[in-house]
Amino acid sequence: MTRRFCLTMMLAMLSLAAPSLSIVGTAVAQDSFTLTSPAIKDGGMLPADLKCTRDGGDGVTPPLAWDGVPYDTKSLALIMHHYPRGRVVGVDAPSQYWLLWNIPPETRTLPRGNPASIGEEGADKDERSTGYTPPCSPPGSLHEYTITLYALSAPLDTLPLHDNPDVDWSAMTKAMDGKIMAASHISFQN
Repeated sequence: MTRRFCLTMMLAMLSLAAPSLSIVGTAVAQDSFTLTSPAIKDGGMLPADLKCTRDGGDGVTPPLAWDGVPYDTKSLALIMHHYPRGRVVGVDAPSQYWLLWNIPPETRTLPRGNPASIGEEGADKDERSTGYTPPCSPPGSLHEYTITLYALSAPLDTLPLHDNPDVDWSAMTKAMDGKIMAASHISFQN
């Protein structure tokens, strides 16, 4: 499958998962907008050091890099999620593991652990705090996780200008409605 086809399908899935979410223009599947990680191979396994502490990892965010950000991007946003057994794409919200918005458009990397706290963070997976939740799949099971980076035509001005546990997947996708210029993703298993 081509990257363009995969991006188009991913954006179609997102629009099914959040039916009210709309995308700006026709630049949604640009081959040049690419999200990568020096630690995670797209479709591969999560490295041991990035797993949750229960599984021997340090539980920090993976390092990410991207290029080909569309001209006129005003802000970037990132969502990491997975659909647990029993949840249906297009019907149910996924489990959210990382919600990050207000990433400056000139940013091209998020180092491991995001030590500079770039962007604002929403609710963790359990919606008790803000920040990243490391994957911690039950022993013997394998889950697929997806990290998606969005190029936006405007900042997410309906969301707070600070980390906030009240921002969940639904609030974030609603705030992005009509502002997505392009998206790129990587997936991994744990």
